[in-house]
Amino acid sequence: MKLARPALAAAALLTATACGGSAEAGSAVSADTPPAVQVRLPEPGNSGVLAVAKKDGSLDRALAAVHAKVAWTPAPAGFAEAAEALNSGRLDAAQGAVSTVLAPLAGTPGFSIFGVAQPDPIGEGILVKNNSGIKSVKELAGRKVAVDDGGTGEYLLLQALAKHKVPAEQVQRVHLGPEATRTAFATGEVDAWATTGEPVVTELAHASAYLVSSAFGAGSDNYRLWAVRTELAQQHPEVVRALYQYLHEAGDRARQDPAAYLNVFTDSGPDAVSGRAKEVLVDVGRAAAPVELVQEADTVRLEKVAQLFAAQKVTPSVVDVRSHLLDPSRLAGGPK
Repeated sequence: MKLARPALAAAALLTATACGGSAEAGSAVSADTPPAVQVRLPEPGNSGVLAVAKKDGSLDRALAAVHAKVAWTPAPAGFAEAAEALNSGRLDAAQGAVSTVLAPLAGTPGFSIFGVAQPDPIGEGILVKNNSGIKSVKELAGRKVAVDDGGTGEYLLLQALAKHKVPAEQVQRVHLGPEATRTAFATGEVDAWATTGEPVVTELAHASAYLVSSAFGAGSDNYRLWAVRTELAQQHPEVVRALYQYLHEAGDRARQDPAAYLNVFTDSGPDAVSGRAKEVLVDVGRAAAPVELVQEADTVRLEKVAQLFAAQKVTPSVVDVRSHLLDPSRLAGGPK
């Protein structure tokens, strides 16, 4: 669905320019013009849609049509930190997976979900070492699996166990930080690692491990979500519509040419990828889905994740996901 991008009405300024008005007249008009709305987004790093947006200025151009502009802010360590920034007004929009968004939604969030992308089918899952002898999810029974507490890894493991009818209590979930998990997996202190992103890419690129279950194999509903500060959506709905439309179209372009969205600022150093790791990321990018409006079928799947988390005591109760969704096309002033 393509949404209209409302243009800023600036008739007075255009008239003054066309008539060759004096500098004093131009200054007066400028003084009466409200400042552009700042949309605070996390620094994008060296890859992805937002990295390209920052480099080529395309998002600023899209937002300029609704009298807004990007203000890049330090990237949060994860969605829990991003949620705090959204709630406090230090950030206006951020991306996370439903498995990482649920806990912040359980409180009184100052943000809403305005876009979803289908779960990553191959870039996340449960890693096991090549010499582990583990060939199926059922063989995780009696084993130790490293997961992030209440995050994507824990969700992927619980979902895979449920799908393959392995009682969750038969698998020991080991909650560790990223670096401690990496060490525990390398030394064999844990038998498997349920995770997403860089660890999956690194292990697959080095051919030191494989996915005993990908997200696709687990039947994952771990949607990627875009959250926006609710107050911004209420006060400037046209800005949220423009941001959604940009993300939707850019995500579609990235899927068609994922290599163009890697090494955006530099192709060397710790932030760059090359060789087999780059090949893996290209495959992951090609399988990624663009951001879409939240449909009823999506909502039902998001609710299933909330139900699973509550059943396994990851959250104290079932989070009411539905009450935190918004449709940019239906915000005040949107297309009929």
